[in-house]
Amino acid sequence: MTRQLIAGTALVLIAGVAAQAQDAPINITTYGGAFGAAVNEAFAKPFTAETGIQTTMVDNDNPPATLKAQVEAGNITSDVFDVEQSDVLRLCDEGLIEPIDPALLPAAADGTPATEDYLPQALHECATAIMVWSTVIAYNTEAFPDGAPTTAADFFDIQKFPGKRGIIKRPKYALEFALLGDGVPADQVYEVLGTPEGVDRAFAKLDSIKDQVVWWEAGAQAPQLLADKEVSMTLAYNGRIFDAIVEENRPFAFVWDGANLDMDYWVVPMGAPNKDTAMKFIAFASDPARQADLSKYIAYGPPRQSASASVGTYKDGTTEMAPYLPSTPENAARALVNDAGFWADHDAELTERFNSWLAGA
Repeated sequence: MTRQLIAGTALVLIAGVAAQAQDAPINITTYGGAFGAAVNEAFAKPFTAETGIQTTMVDNDNPPATLKAQVEAGNITSDVFDVEQSDVLRLCDEGLIEPIDPALLPAAADGTPATEDYLPQALHECATAIMVWSTVIAYNTEAFPDGAPTTAADFFDIQKFPGKRGIIKRPKYALEFALLGDGVPADQVYEVLGTPEGVDRAFAKLDSIKDQVVWWEAGAQAPQLLADKEVSMTLAYNGRIFDAIVEENRPFAFVWDGANLDMDYWVVPMGAPNKDTAMKFIAFASDPARQADLSKYIAYGPPRQSASASVGTYKDGTTEMAPYLPSTPENAARALVNDAGFWADHDAELTERFNSWLAGA
């Protein structure tokens, strides 16, 4: 075989390997359901169309636990995972997820770098936010014909706004909301809740309506409580209430004052065989215009500030999404951004206190 033929054959083989690596399919694991379907439409299908790289959506009830098990077993079958904020901190500390260089993320249309365009806490050394969701005050408009609630304080005013209240049965969200309802500014809530006096203050505020509270645990319960008129007002996940309003024609509405913003994040398992392609997907899905497109399919907001202006209508083609999204600037301005670091430090003690309080101890 001549040198030229050998060299030519080698080049063909190298090119073939490179093409194979480039075209390696990736799996994307999310919590599934409506969100998984939205990710598929807004990110996965367009990514495949633009790059030729096949993507497969994988539904999972507990992506963080699955990621951990796969990394520890050395058998990684998904390249990108959707996890919550508290899981990002834990997985990164345990060395189970890859660092993500923010330089990989596209700038905004006006050139603003990603590090300046994302909302607070939306970027982490091992993760980048996918979307923003929130707990909000939701109410049945039929319950208040003489004037609707507008603030977190109104939630605790049983005389002016009668009826039972629904609250999530966990200290996270409930305690922050109690302080917001007691007049603590959003940017001071965690400072106050980090003191014994602040904890006492939060429980005292909950005490003021304790005999009027219906506690719920599953997200579907909150809109059902409103629909059944078991409560006139409730804390609820914004996506659930949006679906009830738009898909079911329920007479519900939001109050954005006192909202608690939280986020889900993209992460890549440590040692993922298709790490480079996974990072390409995350960069693709981090483009502000594509983030805005996610809101076409589900009532979650983009974590990049520049994306808000690009949000349009729901998939029905008529419902303007901005009023329903926690990341819309005028909605976010009235909200608290949940602090996963605080709960990593204080969850155990506050959960113990909360459970004792519920039991009447």
